[in-house]
Amino acid sequence: MELARQQWQDGNRRVEGARADRVRYARLTEQVDVLVAALRTRVGQVFTLDELADAYDGADEWAHSTLDDAQPDAPPTSEPGTLADAAFHVYARGALDYRP
Repeated sequence: MELARQQWQDGNRRVEGARADRVRYARLTEQVDVLVAALRTRVGQVFTLDELADAYDGADEWAHSTLDDAQPDAPPTSEPGTLADAAFHVYARGALDYRP
């Protein structure tokens, strides 16, 4: 669990690190929002961190296909893992057992 949370934080940190480039940052946060919505469907709105960590298995693959489906005319993302990690970081805050 701790390793997953570290990866999620790292992904979020990488997305936040793009703030200086407004266009890139806007694109990345839009993609994170798409993945957060997908997590809401996959995991539900009432969940624990363990349940969220279970959904993390294979996240790179489904994140990539989810983003492609949501934005078919956009160029393929080169950072599905980073975006998935950031989305998990954001979504983890809603876990029943979330502790910062």
